[in-house]
Amino acid sequence: MNASQPEDLSNFSMLELFRAEAENQTTILTSGLLELERGNSSVQLFESLMRAAHSLKGAARIVNLQAAVRVAHALEDCFVAAQRGSLRLLQPQVDVLFHGVDLLGQLAKGNENSIIRWETDRAGEIGSFLNSLTKVILPDKKSELNLGGWAGTASQPGGSGCEPGRKHPVLSGSNAQVDSPPPEITPDVTAHAHSPVEFAAPAAPNPVELVSLNTDPNPWLPREEPAERVVRLTAENLNRLLALAGESLVDSRWLGPFAQSLQRIKRHQMELEQQLERLHHMLEADGVAERTNACFVDLLRQLTESRQFLADRMQELDLFDRRSAQLSQRLYLEVLRTRMRPFSDGVRRFPRMIRDLARSLGKEIRFDITGENTQVDRDILERLEAPLAHLLRNAVDHGCESPESRRAAGKPLEGSLRLEARHSAGVLLVTIADDGAGVDAEKVRTAIVQKHLTSTSVAQKLTDSELLEFLFLPGFTLKETVTELSGRGFGLDVVQNMIKGVRGTIRLINQPGRGLKVQLQLPLTLSVLRALLVEVAGEPYALPLSQITRTLKLPRGAIELVEGRPHFHFGDQKIGVITAHDVLECGEEDAVRSEVPIVVLEDRNSRYGLMVDRFLGERELVVHPLDPRLGKMRNISAAALMEDGAPVLILDIEDLVRSIEKLIEEGALTKTRSARLELLTGKPKRVLVVDDSLTVRELERKMLAGRGYVTDVAVDGMDAWNAVRSGAYDLVITDVDMPRMDGIELAKRIKQNPQLKSVPVLIVSYKDREQDRIRGLEAGADYYLTKGSFHDESLLQAVIDLIGEAGT
Repeated sequence: MNASQPEDLSNFSMLELFRAEAENQTTILTSGLLELERGNSSVQLFESLMRAAHSLKGAARIVNLQAAVRVAHALEDCFVAAQRGSLRLLQPQVDVLFHGVDLLGQLAKGNENSIIRWETDRAGEIGSFLNSLTKVILPDKKSELNLGGWAGTASQPGGSGCEPGRKHPVLSGSNAQVDSPPPEITPDVTAHAHSPVEFAAPAAPNPVELVSLNTDPNPWLPREEPAERVVRLTAENLNRLLALAGESLVDSRWLGPFAQSLQRIKRHQMELEQQLERLHHMLEADGVAERTNACFVDLLRQLTESRQFLADRMQELDLFDRRSAQLSQRLYLEVLRTRMRPFSDGVRRFPRMIRDLARSLGKEIRFDITGENTQVDRDILERLEAPLAHLLRNAVDHGCESPESRRAAGKPLEGSLRLEARHSAGVLLVTIADDGAGVDAEKVRTAIVQKHLTSTSVAQKLTDSELLEFLFLPGFTLKETVTELSGRGFGLDVVQNMIKGVRGTIRLINQPGRGLKVQLQLPLTLSVLRALLVEVAGEPYALPLSQITRTLKLPRGAIELVEGRPHFHFGDQKIGVITAHDVLECGEEDAVRSEVPIVVLEDRNSRYGLMVDRFLGERELVVHPLDPRLGKMRNISAAALMEDGAPVLILDIEDLVRSIEKLIEEGALTKTRSARLELLTGKPKRVLVVDDSLTVRELERKMLAGRGYVTDVAVDGMDAWNAVRSGAYDLVITDVDMPRMDGIELAKRIKQNPQLKSVPVLIVSYKDREQDRIRGLEAGADYYLTKGSFHDESLLQAVIDLIGEAGT
């Protein structure tokens, strides 16, 4: 589109358009100068820099910012000279040019009032910049490039382009007319006019386009392709539009269940028709009257026509269903695409930040960004900027070494820092990797002991991955001195909280001597959630897939009791198990089943298995925030609608882990629930072996453990009495002759105790004495056996007779 076309510009001010132009062109200038520092001096690079400075100069002239015109013009002249070979842009010169770009970049960040004051507030800084060009960049080329025109009017009273007592032409009214077009700038850069010229607003461009404000064409610059049309839309309007598109998508899926119900009606109709046909044949065989036979024939004909009519309508409904679903899906994806922005939009300032930070620390760092075109949700990108900035500063300060250290380590003097964004398995992966020394695990180990976070003995047993988790603690730092950049310890914990705020996770991958890699796993969008649906007490719940470590189904025998609580093996770890019914306080567990569905949840060093009733599959859900009047609901983050329109609650994983820890700490898991859980998991039965002989105790323990029983031992009757009162045992096997309390007295006490009398007691006697047998049975023992019967496995058979197999 041509910017001179007379269109309405009621929704845009000239300064709003100028700010957009300034932001775009200063970004190009910054990127180009960074390329110059890396040694790139191609013709295409200089043309890009000249074009950006030239466009910015023309835009500044339109809004009558004459000081900005002079700064942009000075930059343009330098790039022209450098392209011609009459000027070499080395590090000192690039530093000065960066100063000029920073001055112009301030215009893109201000409002209308601050832009008007910019020339006055920055007059000294502008003059200093233009003088720096004279002294540092082109000390011997004033005549060629008319440097006196740059610096001579920077701080003069009339140099701002808006004389005292006169209104700014762009802001004085919307009806201002252009008296004459701006003068053309000749390609000869040796004769530029710099006297202030006042212009009113030009004819307005199309309101749906943010076109370039440059009306100062230069013949040596390549003509740019027309910019893509851009529509201004508030975030609130876009969110409402996305919500409506999501509801449309959900509504379109309601036709599926409706079509299935019609299919059932069709089947019932066919069954009715078949039954009528059978009845008709039976009546014909019995000699039914002709009138009755005619009625049956007519009824069957009507049923056939009705069935065909229903089949035709169902075919039409199926076609409409498919078209509606496709259209709703396309509509939703298109609206969703408007929320997506390229990753580059959120990381534009990082190359310059890394460059300045590395120079201030005396380091040489090459910074590369990969995946700039990766599409990211707008909200995620905005929230991601601060965590990424902190992680990059950490990498420069802590990770990348000085040139001297790299030389000593046999590395290139220039360090490498990489920022990468890519889509993988339905999530966004953002990686920050450096080739520095990595994290010194022993230094972390020493620091956590010095800060009294754990004991020396425990610290020595921690793995490298466990040590890295301490870096996320508030106030934890490895820096011995505090600087403006780091040392206070407020860093990774804040980053982790920000990442969790968008339902993401963070992981550190340490490579000692070769660098550290920080990987962020984030959802592609906050409006759509890929979730695992589970059923708990007959209700569906959604768990974000990005925050689930693993899902699995375990046989009942794989869950065992450790210190009175159920656990299962997960790799080389034992994971505690808790039912979702306990955490969500809803309903009762399902009946005993052969397999137990478990979702493994993880938060920092805490990992738990959440037992649910059923897995319902994976879904993409449109997230609906809860009504603010409800406040923060424990364990719940948001809601969504299922395909049939039924609501489903989305669980807050971090809150869920905290609830689990609180239940465990407070002992809120009652014995009744624990007993039900033990029944559900099919835990191995527990047996207490009581004998004062070490050999006999070990022999019995091994025999029982070999058959799958969990076996504890006690050295005498008193030790056993204390154990049986504090633990839950399915069987007690005891000797007769023991110190402190013999087996007969132990059996008597167990059978007289109301809570323990149901526990079977098996007495094993070393001596086959009839009086011991009688005393034992009188005391309430359930079985009496002599030790001489061990070799024929009579003991194991007696145990099975009393309590059954270990896992039943």
